[in-house]
Parts: sequence; structure tokens; C-alpha cells
Amino acid sequence: MNDDITAKEVRCMGDDGTNYGIISTADALKTADEQGLDLVLIAPEGKPPVAKIMDYSKFKYQQEKKKKEARKNQKVIVLKEVKFSVKIAENDINYKVKHAIEFLEKGFHVKCRVFLKGREMAHPEAGAEVLEKVWPMLEDYGDRDSEPKLEGRFVNMMVLPKKD
Repeated sequence: MNDDITAKEVRCMGDDGTNYGIISTADALKTADEQGLDLVLIAPEGKPPVAKIMDYSKFKYQQEKKKKEARKNQKVIVLKEVKFSVKIAENDINYKVKHAIEFLEKGFHVKCRVFLKGREMAHPEAGAEVLEKVWPMLEDYGDRDSEPKLEGRFVNMMVLPKKD
């Protein structure tokens, strides 16, 4: 910015869109000074570097404002987890599925997990079968994001809320 620019020549553009072409850095600084603005490098790696005459403090303020607006418009995704085991009773499945349905109705993402203990690791398809048994109960309330897959000691399946 301003005196920190070491290049001999710059491709200079004005704040209002005026193109000054390739001029010496001293001339660009002089032009910026006459307008009461700053000379800011936009693309320092260019040949020659690209500089713009602008009000730097106003530019920084607008950048901060854009960042705040982007953060405000971000949607926070809440992920809820429902854990099952390979040897789970039917009434326990129904109870946990009821909670998963509540989460999906609130708009949360649900991760269904089956924890594999000890020798159950030799048969991960048993965990996938539990999740395949759970899926028909959830299918009216959400969309399956991923098929049941083995990740470490868990068999996971992601369910997203239905889009309206």
C-alpha cells in the first residue's frame, strides 16, 4: 500500500473504474495523493503488478461487513447421534428410532451408529443388518445420505431431514 510498493511500474486503475494503463509507481502515488486516496496492490504477482486507487479504510470496512453478512447467513448444521448395538432388542430399536425421528423433524442430521464389541468385529455385516432394519422406519422422515459402512469399530449411516 502506498510507499510500500516496490515495483517500478504498475497497471493502475481508478476507484471509479478509470484505467490509467501502465504507469510508474511514482505517478500512480501522485495521482492517488491528488485524489486523497490510497494506492493499493491488488495483484502483486502480475507483470506488471496491478494497483488500484481507492479509499483503503472504506475498502477494509466493506470487507468486514461482507464477512459479517456471510456469517449471519450461514446455517448451522446440528448432528445428532443414535447408537445401537448388534444384540439390540426390537423394543429398544423402536425407542431409539422414535428419538431419531424427533431429531429429523427438528431439522437435525442424524448419524446412526452400531458399535461392534470384541468378536462382533469379525462380522461387521451384522451391524449393517441392524441399520438396514432401522432404515425403513426412518425413510418417511429423512433421506439416507450414506449407506451403512464400517469405520473403525462402528458401522455408520447418515440420515438427513427431508427437504420440503
